[in-house]
Amino acid sequence: MTLFHRAALVASPTGPAQAAIGELRDRYDWVDFEQAEMLVVLGGDGFMLQTLHLMLERRRIVPAFGMNLGTVGFLMNEWRLNGLEERIARARPFRVSPLSMTATTIDGARHVMPAINEVSLLRETRQTAKLRVEVNDRDVLPELVCDGILVATPAGSTAYNLSANGPILPLGSKLVALTPISPFRPRRWRGAILPEKARVALTVLEAEKRPVSAVADQREVRDVARVEIAIDHIRDLTLLFDPEHALDDRITMEQFIA
Repeated sequence: MTLFHRAALVASPTGPAQAAIGELRDRYDWVDFEQAEMLVVLGGDGFMLQTLHLMLERRRIVPAFGMNLGTVGFLMNEWRLNGLEERIARARPFRVSPLSMTATTIDGARHVMPAINEVSLLRETRQTAKLRVEVNDRDVLPELVCDGILVATPAGSTAYNLSANGPILPLGSKLVALTPISPFRPRRWRGAILPEKARVALTVLEAEKRPVSAVADQREVRDVARVEIAIDHIRDLTLLFDPEHALDDRITMEQFIA
C-alpha cells in the first residue's frame, strides 16, 4: 500500500523500533529521504531530536510524524500499526523554531549549532562558573556565579529547563526561558522569561581558571569564552500529532503533574 504522502521511514536501533519498522515496511511503500514529502519516525524523544537535527544539517526539512517506541515519548504519538494513513491525514501540525548557538572558544574557534530544546552552559570542573549575561546588547547581570545557565524553547521547556526549576512555556507563546542552574550569586535571581526575538549573549569570566562548556541539545563545545543565542525562524521544523495527543496540551498538563 502506498501512503497518500511520499513518506520516508526511519527508526532508532532499539529492538522494539526495529521490529516495528519491519512491520511498516511490509505494509506500505516508502521512498528515500531525499524524495520524501514527510517523515515517519519510530523511537523515543532522543531519536526524534537526532532526526530533526539531521534534517537541519542536510538543509532538507519536511514534516515529521513520530510514534513512540522509547520511554517518555513527549515528542511522539502512540505506536499503532493500523490506520497510519488516516492518522497522518488528521494530524495537527506544530511549528517548532530552533535556537541558533554561536560559541567562541578560548582559542578563538567559532562553532554554530542549532538546538531544538535548549542551549546550556555548564561548568567543567569543581569550581563554579562566573558568567556575564547580556540581553539585546544590554548588560543585565554583570556577574552570575552558578553551575551553569540555559536558554530553552517552549518545546524544550519541559525537559532540562523544568528540572532546573525553569518555567513551562506554552507552545506558540513566542517566548524563551533563561534559567540558571544552581545559582549562588545573585542568590535571589531565579531566571527570566524573554520574548523569542531577544538575543542572549553569555560571556565566561575567568574562562581559563573556571572552564565552561556549551551544549546545544546533545552537541558540546568545550572551553567556551562567549556564547550567543537567538531563535532561528529561517529553519522552522514541523511536528505532526494526533488530535488527541497534541503537544500544546501535553505541555499545559505538565504543570499539574506532582
